[in-house]
Amino acid sequence: MILIAAILVALITAVISMLLGGIANPFANLAGIISTPVRNGISAVTNWVEERYSDAFEQEQLKDELEALKQENAELKAKEREYDAALQENERLRNALDLRPKERSFDQLESAMVTARSTSNWESSITLSKGSSMGIEVDDCVVDEYWNLVGVVAEVGENWCTVRTLIDANIEMGGQLVRTGGAAILEGDLALMGEGKLKLSYLPENSQLMSGDLVITSGRGGVYPSGLVAGHVEEVRTDASGMTEYAVIVPETDLDNLQQVLVIKDFNIVE
Repeated sequence: MILIAAILVALITAVISMLLGGIANPFANLAGIISTPVRNGISAVTNWVEERYSDAFEQEQLKDELEALKQENAELKAKEREYDAALQENERLRNALDLRPKERSFDQLESAMVTARSTSNWESSITLSKGSSMGIEVDDCVVDEYWNLVGVVAEVGENWCTVRTLIDANIEMGGQLVRTGGAAILEGDLALMGEGKLKLSYLPENSQLMSGDLVITSGRGGVYPSGLVAGHVEEVRTDASGMTEYAVIVPETDLDNLQQVLVIKDFNIVE
């Protein structure tokens, strides 16, 4: 009976389809009505997923390209910094060679970078990037690119050294006034060190110092070379005892902004 019923349904469906002339039969129409929203939904979801995947893929590509551009930009900036640093170093070395005191003979010079600074109430020092492996020794003088005195090497390691700057309280060396030729002593002072200055003591009698008078190293004793510019006279003061006078000296070099210096490893003594 089930088989007969199925055959009858099929026959009726066929007859209806023939009579309708291409119009969907009620069963097919009902199935289409029910399935169409589902198909439309599936199609919409599929299209949405494809669009999201496409957008995500493009965004990922853009991210990769952006990352590559950032890396390339960073490399270009690093090369630019290296180029600028090389230009500055060449300029400093060129200035040093052009301004080297002609009457002095400096046999060995070593260029070094300032890697650290130490300033306190008790000391003023800088650390350099060269040491004993490059022949640097204690008491070697250090100058900037313009041959202004920076200080004296106080401690040496294999690939570093510490320089006691010329305003350090432990500095003491022979000084000379360029205008008058008078000899005196350049020395650091705890009070003046905080001001970034040093003093010129044991002034010659009737020295008649003037503000701006240039002071250089005298080279007396042969430990330090002569002719290095230490600084200029700012003013003359009387010491606490009221018995003697000393001159306040402003360093010619810019200790706070030094980047590269020259270490004088050897020199000829000129009397």
